[in-house]
Amino acid sequence: MPDKKRTSDFLVGTTVLIATAVIVAAVLWVKQADLGGRTSDLIVRTRDVGGVALGNPVVIRGVRAGQVKSIALGEKGWVVMQLSIDKAVQMPSDPVVLLVASSLFGEWQVNVTETSATPPDRELRAALAEAHTRGDTLPGAVLPDIAQLTSVAGRIAGDVAQVAERVQVAFDDRAARELRQSIRNFAQLSGELARTVNAQSKNLDQVSADVKSGLTTVNEAARNLNTFSSRIDSATSRGELQTIVSNSQHAARDLLAATARLRDVVDGLNRTEGRLAVAVARADSVLTKVNSGQGSLGLLVNDASLYRHSDSTMLEMRALLADIRKNPKRYISIKMF
Repeated sequence: MPDKKRTSDFLVGTTVLIATAVIVAAVLWVKQADLGGRTSDLIVRTRDVGGVALGNPVVIRGVRAGQVKSIALGEKGWVVMQLSIDKAVQMPSDPVVLLVASSLFGEWQVNVTETSATPPDRELRAALAEAHTRGDTLPGAVLPDIAQLTSVAGRIAGDVAQVAERVQVAFDDRAARELRQSIRNFAQLSGELARTVNAQSKNLDQVSADVKSGLTTVNEAARNLNTFSSRIDSATSRGELQTIVSNSQHAARDLLAATARLRDVVDGLNRTEGRLAVAVARADSVLTKVNSGQGSLGLLVNDASLYRHSDSTMLEMRALLADIRKNPKRYISIKMF
């Protein structure tokens, strides 16, 4: 009986020791304790840690190289993080620490990278420069996550809504009616100008025909005068004086007809000048209204604020979209473990 009792005590003690060793090993494994001295500590100073928590992975060049060991508040509003890094990992030259969201489900990680490899974001680089200090402490900053990008997109959407509201205020029903009236006025002015041009083209054709006819008449009169001068010497001897007088009468009548036609041409030109003056006065009235800011067209010509606001907003939207297309990883980083 004593032997059996000793055997039972030995088995119980052995079982307790084994269970204790297993529990201790499990606790050390869960805490990832460094029993062999294979890791080294790295201190990081930053203004904010975002969603980083204890145990989050530390990634160097896309490879997990350690974990977040501790997070504590420091002096003057700084946050001090202690990272446990594998000693076998080679650190980048001039390293900085970026705290980024590793997935869409709230998981975060700590990226250790070179200063030259940081995204070209002015606020990010300003935060890293502010966190930089002497010694072995590394500067850190939080990269914008999806929530911040959504907030920026919301502000842009708000700006676009304001621009749309201003456009709607500028182009209400009254503005549309005034714009249609302005278009009708321009159409009427164009029609009147077209009719005037057509009428004047016909008048010019008539004037050209009249001038041509007048020149023909003048030429005929000159020929008649030439004939008259050639015959004047022999008129007295041959009894052709009566013929000469008759030819002179015909020439005078031709000259009177040519004068009447030229007078008609001058009257037509005067009427044309009057019509052109009326058309120019109407066009000047329309342009005066536009220059003084009356009507929708006048507002568009004289008020440049709407154009500057819409143009600056569109430039910012294009710059943001171009940057998102060019560097999508800067705004969305998805990694699956």
